[in-house]
Amino acid sequence: MSNPAPMPRSRILGTGHYAPARVLSNSDLEKIVDTSDAWISERTGIRRRHVAADGETTSDMAAAAARRALEAAGLSVADVDLIIVGTISGDTPVPSCAVNVQQKLGAEEIPAFDISAACAGFLYGITIADQFIATGAANCVLVIGVELLSRILNWEDRTTCVLFGDGAGAVVLGPARGDGRGILSTCIFSDGALASSLIVPAGGTAEPVTDEGLERKRNKVHMVGQDIFRVAIKNLTSASTHALKASGLTSAELDWVVAHQANLRIITQVSSRLGFPLEKFVINIAEYGNTSSASIPIALDEAVRDGRIQPGQSVLLCALGAGISWGAALVRM
Repeated sequence: MSNPAPMPRSRILGTGHYAPARVLSNSDLEKIVDTSDAWISERTGIRRRHVAADGETTSDMAAAAARRALEAAGLSVADVDLIIVGTISGDTPVPSCAVNVQQKLGAEEIPAFDISAACAGFLYGITIADQFIATGAANCVLVIGVELLSRILNWEDRTTCVLFGDGAGAVVLGPARGDGRGILSTCIFSDGALASSLIVPAGGTAEPVTDEGLERKRNKVHMVGQDIFRVAIKNLTSASTHALKASGLTSAELDWVVAHQANLRIITQVSSRLGFPLEKFVINIAEYGNTSSASIPIALDEAVRDGRIQPGQSVLLCALGAGISWGAALVRM
């Protein structure tokens, strides 16, 4: 028998997402790089991904998703008192993407900052937002996961360019109402021992950008896929188990799982280890590919809007990405 679920401190008031209009299918990629639709879909579950238009920026996508989340919450930007953006592909290295989002939304002089936790960025964001609301330091927090990865990919490297897509997802968090709905638990972790397994090597102080580095594509994503795959299943399962225990729930009491959409084989293995049926996982990887920090909020918003996820249902969120960083959260919608 599980323990009683803790009373949540914050809750999700509204969700939203944005995906660029341009779609790049696996068949399209066959004309760009040495790959095939069968090779990609069989190994990853990805069939297409969305790619930002020329001139479209990360903050453009983030602001679009944020507006939809605010509309769903029945709130305006004037209600927001904190903006948190999870991204590794902001408009510029400095300043943060969040301040550009702030300006595009027309927000007041509220705090706005980025989190660089890659695919786990959204989970880190809602964990931090929950703390702000719990202490009374904030009353309405906009948490956005957004990536424009198509511009930091090496389109000659078939091990990475076939995996990722562009997009944004957002939620608005506010204080819980005492009805049991809200964020029941979160847990986040990092292990720097595998930091080099998923990395953009050049562009920081360790390796400034040089002509030679540009020629070698050192300013693009480099990944040791086997390293990430190996730890993803184990860490996603352990974090999910941790979040369930902290929530006083078991997997049998879950209604849905919204896992990071990195690879369908990873999701299938997590389903098996949690003992939770795959049909109760929200899966949209075929349409979007891996959108990193945008992955969970995009899938969450789609499932809320199409009626799969209903008010009062329990939803497990889990993700792992570069860092490596990972985590999980249990939310009663």
